Amino acid sequence: MRLVTGKRWEAFADEKSILFPEYRKNRDELIDFVDSLTGKETVITASLELIDLIAWKFRRGEENVLLYSDTGKSLTMKEVYELRKYLDFDVRGGFSGGNARTSVLFVEGKTDAKFFKAVFKKLFEFRESREAPYSLRFIERVFERDNFDLLKRERDEYYIAVLPSEGNSGVIRNLGNFLRVMDVFGFTVERLGVAIDIDENRDAALASIAGKLSGFRHEKTPLGYRVGKTEVVPLIIGLPFEDEAVEWKKPTVEDLMLHLIEREGLLERIRPGLEALNGSLGRKLKPKEVMYLALSAYGHWGNLEGFYELFVMRSRFRNLKAVLREAGLMEGLRYLAFAER
Repeated sequence: MRLVTGKRWEAFADEKSILFPEYRKNRDELIDFVDSLTGKETVITASLELIDLIAWKFRRGEENVLLYSDTGKSLTMKEVYELRKYLDFDVRGGFSGGNARTSVLFVEGKTDAKFFKAVFKKLFEFRESREAPYSLRFIERVFERDNFDLLKRERDEYYIAVLPSEGNSGVIRNLGNFLRVMDVFGFTVERLGVAIDIDENRDAALASIAGKLSGFRHEKTPLGYRVGKTEVVPLIIGLPFEDEAVEWKKPTVEDLMLHLIEREGLLERIRPGLEALNGSLGRKLKPKEVMYLALSAYGHWGNLEGFYELFVMRSRFRNLKAVLREAGLMEGLRYLAFAER
């Protein structure tokens, strides 16, 4: 299967190509059309709905590709499927907008995203933005669905996008796919952050990033790697938390929050509740359970995502910086925020 999109499609069409007229087609008609495809066709379309259906059907096999006619480069249909499912990337291309220096940070989940979003707002003067530069134009649709956070610093017009990725493996997957689409669609972000937990050890976490980059021409830098014009900055989350009332097993972003609520004095305020629950349950509390107790004691009636963002924003600068330094994240975050000294 070859799927052609973009403005220069005529250069890749022949008499056997199917120029699909998606105008006024309902979903049933699109499904019937896709069901009729054998995989040997060349289909030309600008319909995202049709692209989604074809990508799902032909997501297996390296020979199934989407060709972006504006650059003449292609993605496998598996990559297209993942880009649409996990990033809602507009694989039709044709982006517009002004150029601006931009960073993207991939994180594991939505609570991680709200934590790091608040860090960029609190420490580096970023604010939420609804306008996207050229290099982030493809994800504006996601922003409207509130699936990621787009931030801008007004004084120098730098942008940061924080995108949740469904776990460590999702972060690594999105890293590889994002590097591919920058090449295929001809855009660049200056800095690309990769925030993952230490599941086994720091070396294994770094190896997972290096393994994904092995498929690209890259070089080492003081903070990570360079792929073309983009610097990849690993942020490895691993700050153990020791407390007699908390059952700590493996590093997650909750650890950063536990250290922060301890420094802010909230942990001692909820200490009687922790000990009472320990006795009632006959076990220590897990970090996320502590977070829910802290959320309630703090008087926040939203979800954990909102609590993380609110608590980070209201914490003292010195306490937040101390936690991030202890976790070894401050230098990488400064670099992603274009705030390195």
